[in-house]
Amino acid sequence: MEISPSQCRAARALLDWSQAQLSAASKVATKTLADFERSKRTPYDRTLADVRAALEAAGVIFVEENGEGPGVRLRKQL
Repeated sequence: MEISPSQCRAARALLDWSQAQLSAASKVATKTLADFERSKRTPYDRTLADVRAALEAAGVIFVEENGEGPGVRLRKQL
């Protein structure tokens, strides 16, 4: 599943992460993240996979299109 700029922004908001924090966690340049979130560029698939992996490791679940559009939520804390 591909992630959208809005899903990336929403995921960061759920975690209360800055772009710099996501950059550190994903090893993706802050400028790349900023451009992606503003829909100014589409990073390589591998780059988006690194971003998604970092967000998922922090507890984000990416929700597929379900008639209402794709989204994000946080995994339950155990």
